[in-house]
Amino acid sequence: MENNKVEILLVEDSEADIEMTLNSLSEFNVRNAIQVARDGREALDMLFAGRDGVEGIRPRVVFLDLKLPKVSGHEVLRRMKSDEKTRESPVVVMTSSGEQADIDRCYELGANSYVVKPIGFEDFSRVIKQLKLYWLMVNRPPSQKDH
Repeated sequence: MENNKVEILLVEDSEADIEMTLNSLSEFNVRNAIQVARDGREALDMLFAGRDGVEGIRPRVVFLDLKLPKVSGHEVLRRMKSDEKTRESPVVVMTSSGEQADIDRCYELGANSYVVKPIGFEDFSRVIKQLKLYWLMVNRPPSQKDH
């Protein structure tokens, strides 16, 4: 997949949440433009590839869970926002934690939005559709620069 074709990088380890997210987005025809990383290490590898001359992906938005295996969502966020190649990529933290300490830490690290995942499918689907509408249709990202 070409870098400019990735609309969403979904960083999520729960297969149920991955499926709910993909199903919620499928009616907007963006399912093909989604890359899924199932742990923090995989997300960092996708973003900062650099091996075999391959450039990392530059999604229009990252949906990031906090509780991930291998590398935490906090660390993925910190790395993204501290690197000039990924700093401007919007990151929406999507997690089950409503803890104020997590919310504050994510914003301190540079998160663009923090969403507590709803439990039921209908509520979850509604939130995903609203996020997709805003981040892919309403929001205007900065131009993609060569770094």
